[in-house]
Amino acid sequence: MLCALHIRDFVIVDRADIPFESGFTVFSGETGAGKSILIDALSLALGARADPAVVRENSARADISAVFDAPETLRPWLREHALEADDGTLILRRVIDTEARNRAFVNGLPVTLTQLRDLAEQLVDIHGQNAHHSLLKAANQRALLDDQGGHQALAQAVREAWQAWQHAERALRAATQNAEQSRLEREQLTWRVEELDRLALGDDEWERVSNDQSRLAHAQALQEGASQALAALEDDEASAQRFLSDAERHLKNLVRHDAQLQPMLDAIASARIATTDAASEISGYLDRLELDPDSLARVEQRVSAIFDTARKFHVEPEALPALHQSLRERLRATQDATDIPTLARRASAARALYDAAAARLSEARRKTSAALAARITQAMQTLAMRGGRFDVSLTDAEPSAHGNETVEFLVAAHEGVTPRALAKVASGGELARLSLALSVAASQATRVPTLIFDEVDAGVGGAVAEVVGRLLKALGTRHQVLCVTHLPQVAARGTHHYEVRKSTTDGSTYSVIRALDQQGRIDELARMLGGLTITDTTRRHAREMLAQ
Repeated sequence: MLCALHIRDFVIVDRADIPFESGFTVFSGETGAGKSILIDALSLALGARADPAVVRENSARADISAVFDAPETLRPWLREHALEADDGTLILRRVIDTEARNRAFVNGLPVTLTQLRDLAEQLVDIHGQNAHHSLLKAANQRALLDDQGGHQALAQAVREAWQAWQHAERALRAATQNAEQSRLEREQLTWRVEELDRLALGDDEWERVSNDQSRLAHAQALQEGASQALAALEDDEASAQRFLSDAERHLKNLVRHDAQLQPMLDAIASARIATTDAASEISGYLDRLELDPDSLARVEQRVSAIFDTARKFHVEPEALPALHQSLRERLRATQDATDIPTLARRASAARALYDAAAARLSEARRKTSAALAARITQAMQTLAMRGGRFDVSLTDAEPSAHGNETVEFLVAAHEGVTPRALAKVASGGELARLSLALSVAASQATRVPTLIFDEVDAGVGGAVAEVVGRLLKALGTRHQVLCVTHLPQVAARGTHHYEVRKSTTDGSTYSVIRALDQQGRIDELARMLGGLTITDTTRRHAREMLAQ
């Protein structure tokens, strides 16, 4: 749940540190005092879009922090992103400056706004004061129904199946429409691949045949040069081995008289051994080296074929194997993309998967619609719409990413009236009451710990206001509920009560938030009941409301 909200230099709030508890908390105050500023500030801490205009005048930045008890369900995500606090606290912080720069933090570490919003969706659900207007949009009605029924996984499966089906259909249409062009492309690729198939150049063959060609072409020179090198090492009277052996023998006779000669003796001995090894290797090389005109002709023919093919394809010889592989893959892809019977089967299979997913979603929506309609109809009886009826119409429609039906909310505000589309029959007050009933119904199903209602009780009063207060009070037994209200009947039901008041100091206007004690609540309820003039009668009425 939300434990505290800390606000610095936000709009007309200089500094506010507001602790929160479980249950039902209300915020009240005169019009324009800044009650909804609290909701706006919290929304920013939860990742809402920021505007530098929210920074209080003559301040450099606005700084908002919301402190939560991290739900168990969030802790794996926090651990995965190295954001978990040892004590289970979760601090969401947002800093906005006058240069339109803004930063987000979780437990003191910088995060993206996307990460902040991902967290917020699992912490707080905000029902704004204009929420009833969104009920008029078909997309919002569908989303509310799916949220209420927990259809998110089914709806996602439908969207994915729809995308796969449309992709398969596009591939089939492209193959059908571009058949001749695809045939020409396939023929050209086939010719090029067959040409490289005939060459059959291995991955490292070019390097090998190049070396073979150079060796065979210069075999005579290699033989003569290696023989001369061997003679210089061991065969001639003045060979390196003879000179090194003589030097080694002379130093051996002298080293016993002067130990400083030992390193030189060791070096000469090493050189003699290395010379002997080199001579042995050159001798073996000469034994293997042979003049072979036939092999040279074969290798030169292979080199010529590789060069000719490389020139034809405008690449270097060593690039031919990679080109061969690339052309084979393109040919395979082209054949797949122009195999109309196979593409038709894939499109048909994708449509079948979509139909199955959409059918499951439709069945779930039918069940949820009946339950939701019954629940909202029952709530209407206590919200000054006795005899009224709420219904959810599911009408067959062309397949789409949202399923095979349209969702439309219908309402009859009075007994004996046929339910009609919400947008056509509901007045502003009725819309507000229906929005509240839907919000409460949806909130009963949600697992989000904190629910916020920002003047969703607008347009109601009297006995209906008392019902609204009872609804929110009951909701507070299952969730932490925060409500900005102008109704004394709702405010009286709060377990905790804050007053938001505007004050002016040194020509600057500030919004001040303070927790009310019992007497403060009586005075505030009296103000809400009686306006500017507070009498003993209004105070007595306020006491009675609190006592109830």
